[in-house]
Amino acid sequence: MSTPSTDRSQPSNGAARTSGHPARRGRPPGVLRVGLSRGWLEIRTFCREWESVVFTFSLPALILAMFASIFDGMFDMGMPAVDYYLPGLIAMGLMSVSFQTLGTTIASEREHGGLRRLRGTPMPPSAYFVGKTVLVLFLALGQVGLLLGMGWLLFDADLPTTATAWATIAWVFVLGTVGCSLLGIAVSSLARTTQAASTVVVVPFLVLQFTSGIFVPVVALPDWVLAGASLFPLLWMAQGLRGAFFPERMAALEPSGAWDLHLVAVALGAWCVVGLVLTLLTFRWKTRKDG
Repeated sequence: MSTPSTDRSQPSNGAARTSGHPARRGRPPGVLRVGLSRGWLEIRTFCREWESVVFTFSLPALILAMFASIFDGMFDMGMPAVDYYLPGLIAMGLMSVSFQTLGTTIASEREHGGLRRLRGTPMPPSAYFVGKTVLVLFLALGQVGLLLGMGWLLFDADLPTTATAWATIAWVFVLGTVGCSLLGIAVSSLARTTQAASTVVVVPFLVLQFTSGIFVPVVALPDWVLAGASLFPLLWMAQGLRGAFFPERMAALEPSGAWDLHLVAVALGAWCVVGLVLTLLTFRWKTRKDG
């Protein structure tokens, strides 16, 4: 009796199951998955350098503690010192972990050949920026959480109590962090070395802290200083956060006598667009000497 022949052109059940799964067919992971993995690597690498962790998170918190302690009882702005300086220092902290962190770290990675090596791998270029986004989000949330917790627990700061105020904090957080991050990526291409990047990034950031209402009240700043500071996102971030944290009567101390949150949204949104354009035009994977 003859045995029925097996049709070898048809795959077995196991082979069919294997070929039907995208990952088993050898399809590479998507940009988001690679970017999230890259972001987790960025966070772990950042946290290994304890000096960077301490400096990044401690400076705004230390300034808040100093101002709240030194100016307690001698502050004449119609509210406790901790309440007055908290929103501005949050804005400063957000710009620090986005603009300053990316501006210096990307310049260092470019100088030491890290970007060139990454560009030569199968990793999609966009996954690198997703990873940096994850890092900045981690740092920004940690910075805000530290300042809010410290102000509330140690100095009895008055935090917002309405959903509208917290919604304002949320969109200022997103737009401001995105705009400053893109600006930091663009600025990183201006410096030829890591040392030069520190000057290019830190010096303008330091000047903006004094001209954007962080340390000096905007009511005390000359009009020409405010006009120059209004060309950068820090002033608008601080103004938007003051609108969320401060009582309505404090709006009289603003240059226009109002919070102008619609202008804050337009200015920060414009910086997101400008920052993206500058990044696309200036970003380089190699140094100039590498060609």
